[in-house]
Amino acid sequence: MESGIFHTTYNKDMALRRTPIMRWRIILAVIFLVILPFVSNGYSLTLANQIGIAAIAAIGLNILTGFTGQISLGTGGFMAIGAYTSGILAAYMGIPWWLTIPFACVVTAVVGSIFGIPSLRLKGLYLAIATLAAQEIIQWAIVRSPLGTDALVVPPIKIFGTSLTKLRIAGFGGIDFWFYWIIFLSLGGVILFTVNLFRTKVGRAFIAIRDQDIAAEVMGVNLFRYKLLSFATSSLVIGLGGAILAQYRGIVNYERFTIEASIFYLAVIIIGGLGSVSGSVYGAIFMVLIPAILNNIGRALGSTAPEIARLVPFARQAVFGLTIILFLVFEPEGLAKIWRDIKDYFRLWPFSY
Repeated sequence: MESGIFHTTYNKDMALRRTPIMRWRIILAVIFLVILPFVSNGYSLTLANQIGIAAIAAIGLNILTGFTGQISLGTGGFMAIGAYTSGILAAYMGIPWWLTIPFACVVTAVVGSIFGIPSLRLKGLYLAIATLAAQEIIQWAIVRSPLGTDALVVPPIKIFGTSLTKLRIAGFGGIDFWFYWIIFLSLGGVILFTVNLFRTKVGRAFIAIRDQDIAAEVMGVNLFRYKLLSFATSSLVIGLGGAILAQYRGIVNYERFTIEASIFYLAVIIIGGLGSVSGSVYGAIFMVLIPAILNNIGRALGSTAPEIARLVPFARQAVFGLTIILFLVFEPEGLAKIWRDIKDYFRLWPFSY
């Protein structure tokens, strides 16, 4: 009796989804995402869009931290570079929104490469402090710029030459509806890019540096080149998230990209799973929905138990910290490992081994 999965060609063995069940899961996920905006209200679409943007930035951070082993506390600053670049190009130079996004990605990649130069000499905690310095330098530069602490107002985007506001009035969906497609098409492109990246020579060099950089250098991996390339690639994807966020919100303010944002995205990849693209998505879902659930609980308790409702905002921070600690202690590989264990259980059931 045959048991296991057998491939007869190299193409089948190297496919992204090698079994029918894997392919069906992707098809069902795509069907769900296509149907979702047509059956959801505005609040649900807003949460979905926040998850999509968080997942894009988390994947970018995971490229650097999870796959290359270069810890970073500068995600908020790099998102700010992408957001401000896209917003300034649209607001002051009149460049179409869809052109400002790739410009923002390139600028963020260049800035990320500059701050990635110390990675050749620094590791671990020292590199974390260096990226924290990058976060503070970027924030300081924004506050001392001509914009200062004022919010940057981004012109509303147009779809097929028509403002989203007019489309909403005409009954063709609001801002959340149209941005849903922009965000999740971008997320799909980022996922495909990242998954395929780590099937190439460059991606395997990143992983070799993470596992043992000295051994990688002995095997011929140019540490400086690939570390810089990892910072640039990570920053490019993070800048994409920041640029989309700027266009989506319509207002850019430095307070959205402080050190708290960097810690948030680090928590996303820790909870979702370091070195896992799907884990970045799971972590984004978890970290966006938990505050929303706690806020809804607080509102529900506002009339019946106002004393408890006032504690909910403080409980949210405690829940974040406690969740990170529990995952680090009991499941360091995050939600991606939990999902993998569930799949293995059903694949092997009813056999114990």
